[in-house]
Parts: sequence; structure tokens; C-alpha cells
Amino acid sequence: MHVVELVNVYKRFGRVEALRGVTLSVPRGVLAGLVGPNGAGKTTTFRLIMGFARPSSGEVRVWGMDPWRRQVEVRRRIGFLPERPVYPRRVAVAHLLRHLARLRGLGRDEVLRVARLVGIERLLDRSVASLSRGYLQRLGLAQALLGDPELLLLDEPTANLDPGARAEILRLIRDLGRELGVTVIIASHILPELQEVVNHLILISQGVVVDSGSLEELSRRYGVSSVYRVCGAEPRALAARLIALDGVEGVMLRGGCLDLYVSPLRVSEVRRVLEEMAAGGLVRRFEYLTASLGELYARAVGAS
Repeated sequence: MHVVELVNVYKRFGRVEALRGVTLSVPRGVLAGLVGPNGAGKTTTFRLIMGFARPSSGEVRVWGMDPWRRQVEVRRRIGFLPERPVYPRRVAVAHLLRHLARLRGLGRDEVLRVARLVGIERLLDRSVASLSRGYLQRLGLAQALLGDPELLLLDEPTANLDPGARAEILRLIRDLGRELGVTVIIASHILPELQEVVNHLILISQGVVVDSGSLEELSRRYGVSSVYRVCGAEPRALAARLIALDGVEGVMLRGGCLDLYVSPLRVSEVRRVLEEMAAGGLVRRFEYLTASLGELYARAVGAS
């Protein structure tokens, strides 16, 4: 069962058609990017998933349930960070989180747990007004994680942050997704920032989902260069062997492993060689890392 499924969903607000026949599915455990320009329908999609809005037509299922009809059951399993969260500024961080925890029937131990997860445990006695924008987003992530949700919906989580804070928040989201095993959907219009964070992509434009799938699937489909992370006992010797492969466009050493840049025309062949090297012990492990999200989006929208 997919965590989220939308089938031929339309959503109209008066004469405005925000979603036009959207069909998508999100597998369990992925870190997905819901990407498209402002006004593409990302926030509307989130509202439907949480049961805040009802589709004009079509079907929305979250864990097989209709989120409009079973709002309480669905929402207690979701953590949500809105694009522009608003907090009371004069209260202490701990007081705010305790209040939000109580609304979910949770105690102080849960506040300490989420504070540690996002790195604000030393700021619990500080007022909300004293926090930088970066730490305000960490506070937003903390409240979204209350109750150990199975699905995180993050709407433009790096909006209005400086480049350093944006990078920190995205690394934190990536690490939390892996550590907690939670399914994450990040709505964003800034594609380069998601480059090394997501492993699944939903491409939306003008209320229509153009395509979706794993980065590896989409990079093959649209002929976009891929990057693999390859680790072995002797990375420099391994790099010399890999750079000689047909289809390898470049190799970069990163922290004892290699980033392998592969032509879209040779992805299958190079992957087969990596599998053989892994079976023979020359490669300890390898994983698909990323593709150019901007190029993927441009090609997918251009082909639609």
C-alpha cells in the first residue's frame, strides 16, 4: 500500500482550477520532492492529503483512508510544517512545545525527544522571539515531529532563510528521514536545494502532475546524467578503474567514497558493472545519489 494516493483529482476554488486531474502515489519510506513553481498546486495538494480541503472530484487516499471523512485518524499520523508558521513570540520554546504536546495527549518526555532530534534542547528556556530564522524552522520541525508521525509534510521549509541556514535545514530533514524511517514530502520551487536530499520526485506544473517516480527512473526516462555514490577499500585505485568505463563522465573523491557521474545513455551498463564489482568484493557498497532536478523538470514539462 502506498502512503498517499491521488487519482484524477480536481480541486476548484470558484472559477480557479488549482488541480486538474492530478494522479500520484507516494511509496512508504521515501524522501519525496513535490516540485514546481509558485501556484503550481503544491499547497493545495497538502491540504487535500491532510483533509483540510475536499476534492471537487477524484479520489484521495492516505493509508487507504479518505482524509476528508477520517480526519482525526489521518492527522494524528501526520506531522506538518506550513510555509509561514506563526508562533506566540513572548513564550518560552519549552512552554510552546509542551502546550502543543498536550494537545496530542503527550508529556514532557516527548518535548525533550523532539528538541534533541532537531538540536534545540539548549534553547528550551529561550523565548520564541529570540530565535533566529534558522532555529525557528528547527522549532517548526520539532512541533511537526511530536507524536512520532509516519508522514511529514514540509511546505517550503527553507523559505526566507539564508543559504547557510537552508543547507543546514535540508541536511537535518534528510538525516531525520533516514534515522526515523518516516516518509517525507517536501514542497519546494527551489530545485537545486533538493538535489542531494530527495530520492523520489513529483513534478507538478499548472495544477497537473507531469510525472513522478524515483530519481533513478526519471533520469533514465528523460536522459539526464546520474550520480552514484561508490565506496570501496581503495578509493583511488577504484577511481582509476571506474573512470575507464564507457559512459562514466567523471569521478570525484568525497570522504573516502566516490561520486560517479554517468551518462544517461549508459546508466544500465554502468550499474551492471557496479553490481559485478560489488559481488566480487571490489566495491563495498554503492547507491544512486541524484540527478539534475532542474534538467529533469525542464525535460518532463517540455515533453508533456
